[in-house]
This record gives sequence, C-alpha cells and structure tokens, in this order.
Amino acid sequence: MPTDTKMANFLQSYGSSGYDLILGAIAAIYVVMSPYTKVEESFNVQIYTEKEVAQAMPTDTKMANFLQSYGYDLILGAIAAIYVVMSPYTKVEESFNVQSMHDILYHRHRLDSYDHLEFPGVVPRTFVGAFIVSFLASPVVSFITWLGFPKIYSLVAVNLAYGNWLKGNFYSALSFLIFSTVIFRCDVMLLLGPIGLEFLLTRSISFWKALKYCVGTAVVAVGLTISVDSIMWKKFVWPEFEVFWFNSILNRSSDWGLGTVFDRRVPFLILPVLSFVILYSKLPHKELRFIISSVPMLNLSAAVAASRIYNNRKKTIWKLVNMVMLALFVISAGCTIVTFMASYNNYPSGYALKRLHQISHPANVVGEEWVHIDTFGAMNGISRFCEEGFPWRYSKEEEVGVEELRNRNFTYLVNEHPSVDGYKCLFSEEGFDRLELRRGFPPIVLVKRAKVYVHRNRKKEDHLHKKWPGC
Repeated sequence: MPTDTKMANFLQSYGSSGYDLILGAIAAIYVVMSPYTKVEESFNVQIYTEKEVAQAMPTDTKMANFLQSYGYDLILGAIAAIYVVMSPYTKVEESFNVQSMHDILYHRHRLDSYDHLEFPGVVPRTFVGAFIVSFLASPVVSFITWLGFPKIYSLVAVNLAYGNWLKGNFYSALSFLIFSTVIFRCDVMLLLGPIGLEFLLTRSISFWKALKYCVGTAVVAVGLTISVDSIMWKKFVWPEFEVFWFNSILNRSSDWGLGTVFDRRVPFLILPVLSFVILYSKLPHKELRFIISSVPMLNLSAAVAASRIYNNRKKTIWKLVNMVMLALFVISAGCTIVTFMASYNNYPSGYALKRLHQISHPANVVGEEWVHIDTFGAMNGISRFCEEGFPWRYSKEEEVGVEELRNRNFTYLVNEHPSVDGYKCLFSEEGFDRLELRRGFPPIVLVKRAKVYVHRNRKKEDHLHKKWPGC
C-alpha cells in the first residue's frame, strides 16, 4: 500500500468520511437486536427463506440460532468499529506499538528506518504483539490502531485466561496469565498471584502440576520475547523485565505521573481481581488504563447481579431495585456518549495535520515540504500513519526552542504555540478542554479551545496563494 493511502485518507475517502461504515455498523446492531419481521416484510422474507435458506443451511442453524450464539459479539464488534472510525488517532500511551506496526508494515526489514531506534522511550517494549497484529491486519491497515498498545495485547491474553477459568481449564488459565506477564505486561503478575492462590486454596489445581505448566510456559515466552526483541532493539533485551526493574525495583514509575453480589460464585471471581487492583494501588504511578485487565471480571460480576435483579423484577422489593438499575443504565449510556465526544475531540494534532494535507495540496512543488511536529503535537494524535509521501517530509526533533525555529529550514510547524517568529500562523485546531454544567438542555456541554497551531515559514513562497483562516 502506498504511503499516501494510509489510515487517515482511507477513512476520509471510504464512503463519506467513514460514515458508510458507521451506518453499516448501526444497521448491523438493529438486525442483531431485532431479527424478526412484521407482515409488511413477509413476502420477501418468505421468498428468501423458502428458496434460499432452506437449501443453503440446515433448519437448526438458521439466523435465530446464529444470533443467539454470536449476536452480542456482533454488537461489541460494531461498537468497536464505530469508535475506530470516529476516533482513528492515537495518544502518546499507544505510540510505541502504533509506530512499530507502521514500521513493520511499511519498512519491513529496514530496521534503521524504525521509529523506536530514534525515539526509544524510557524503557524498551516488546515487538511480539505488534508483529501479530501487523500480520493479521495487513489487508485492513485502517483498523489496527485500536490494538495500539500493550494493555490491549495483555487484555486479549487475560480474557483467554478468564474464559478458561470459567470453563474449568485452570492450568490453561494460568498459562495465558504467565504468557501475558512475561511478554506484554509484567504487572499482570499482581493478577496471576491472587488467582493462582485461589486455585490452590480451592484445590482446583495441584501445586506440582501447576508449577510444571507455569515454568514451561514461562520458558517458551521468555525465549520468544528475547529472540524477537533482541533483533528489533539491536541488543540483548527482555523488555518486560526491564519494565519491572524500572517500575518496581527502582520504583521510578512516579517520575511519569501520580494518581489513587448476588451470586455465590461471584466472590470467587471478584476477590482475585480486587486483590489485583489493591496491589497495583501500591505503585506510585496510577492510571485507570493500568487495571484494564480487571474490567472483564468486574463486568461479569455486574452482569450476574443485573440478571438476578431482572429475573426477580415482579417482586415488590426487587421492582424498586430494577428501576434503580435501569436508571443507572441510562446514566451509564449518557456518560458513555459524553466521554465518546470528549475522545473524538481529544486528538487536535491529528486533525491539524490532516487539514494541512487537505488544504495545501503541494502537487506542483518541486522541493520537499518539511513539517516539524513538536512534542505536544506528537503526543496528541499524530503517528506515522498520518504521514503522506513526497513532497512531504516530517521531523519530530525534540528540544528545539521556539527561538531556534526561525533559523531552521522547516516549511510548516505543527505545535502548541500561537505565534512563532519568522512564521505565519495559518490556522488553529481546537481540542477538548473540560466539561461544563449548564441550565437547560443539554445539561453537560464539552468546552473546546485552540490547542494546536499550524504555521508556515515566511521565507517559503506560497505557490498556491491560499487564503488561510488564520489564528
């Protein structure tokens, strides 16, 4: 795939800026939730059913059974697709794996061109997940950014562990947790410990057999990550061990920010997860995304409780509880919409670069058009998937002062400064700033302000004489 047909342009050109995909996803949700028909649709439905379905598939595997088995999976997939289409950009937390997937897909064996060698970050991270996703996503590059950071890779392995746990495959559950700990997220050991302890206390596993499974999985996982990552980093490295050493032994994670049932089976599922959250809270660096591995079990516990409330809704006391639960669902849906809109407006740099590409159109330019992206810009929506081919060139050179920029040969600047000497501010891009309560409807509004500015070097001639909106 050529460089100039990357993700942002795909979403822009597919249908109407990706809205066809959204409409398709919404239609899929309607079909899943309402698979039946009224008399108005009966003629065509009966024709299809009698002439096509009866011949193509057995009676016991018709759509109703399919939707019963996979309906909710389709809904979740449709919701995820909507998020990807509407918010295709990424933040700094996902930067390593997003850049790695870009480089694997486009630079392939040319390691010297890889982004991580120029911007290695605080500690090395593994390439194993990036390789897997790049292989699977190479036909559909536009959808890989959702899988852009180690928490998601880890969550996939942890979900597989949860699934095996619920099926009674306790040794397989431990193996997936070990795999996730060794390769993707060393902090999963805080979840592995409580779950493994519960398995032992409930006599679900044998200590020696579990030890054999765990050691075997750990050896394979360590060998895999060291083999892959030592090649990619051009040095002998076990990334998650270095992360563990940096965060836990040296205790330097605080350098990067500070923060703080109705079924008898539920406590056995929820206690290890709560233990994981409590143990993680001892670390100085706290972010909600760090405990994402606990979310599936918390959702499961909430679903069990909601199911029992709903099944008993005709009883007097439970009727009130059911009304409270429905109100909470409505509030949750409202919060989801608000946070979705905040997320949509939270990538000003990505939108600014896309807008620059759309407006300037330097098709007849002979020389290169250099764009300098400052640290703030690189952290708030811009990745290598946003870049285009000739004549565009990009620089993320760090520690370049505002005063020094006028002496550099950059054509455009994408940064957080409203004015730069020697440059003309072409336009600004707004981003999410805060939520504000107001009287009337809607009671909550998103307040935006200018966060990213695009400048043009005054020494560079504007061949197209564009009328820029200004800042």
